[in-house]
Amino acid sequence: MVDLTDRSPCAGSLPLRIGTLTVTEVELGRLTTVSPFLGQRRLSAQRMEAAHGIPWPEPNRTTGTDAARAIWFGHDTVLLAGPAADPSLAQSAALTDQSDAWATMRVSGAGAEAVLARLVPVDLRPARFEEGHTARTLIKQMTGSVTRTGPDVFLLMVFRSMAQTLVHDLTEAMEAVAARG
Repeated sequence: MVDLTDRSPCAGSLPLRIGTLTVTEVELGRLTTVSPFLGQRRLSAQRMEAAHGIPWPEPNRTTGTDAARAIWFGHDTVLLAGPAADPSLAQSAALTDQSDAWATMRVSGAGAEAVLARLVPVDLRPARFEEGHTARTLIKQMTGSVTRTGPDVFLLMVFRSMAQTLVHDLTEAMEAVAARG
């Protein structure tokens, strides 16, 4: 009989420090997509704010804190990160538990934008991509999410099956940037 062990997506690969940058795995808590039923976006937003104290984010934005965050995740879809979704949300939106589906990493330190510029086809300079901005985009060849959570801090999300690939790609990009420095 096979003995299965619960492991995080990045077990054994992180933390990683190269030059001025650090990559760490982040545990966001429960991850639930909230997709309002037709014509129910406003009601879903009201219920989310009443239940969790988090405003519904505008497209390409995030609201909340590390403890409870709402990340825009596509057309009229939000990823609720942290608490379990309040049952009242199910009256106006489809709720899907995504907790085991994603690997989440924090890239932090001076040069984070230069590293991510090698992997992400989005202008991440602070003048264009401010704190609280988020994008569903490619991260090299993987579909993912990039969110700026601080001046030199980004939250990256990819499908769990791509965690080791992202660590590899980040390592190569970090080494290249550090070699220039």
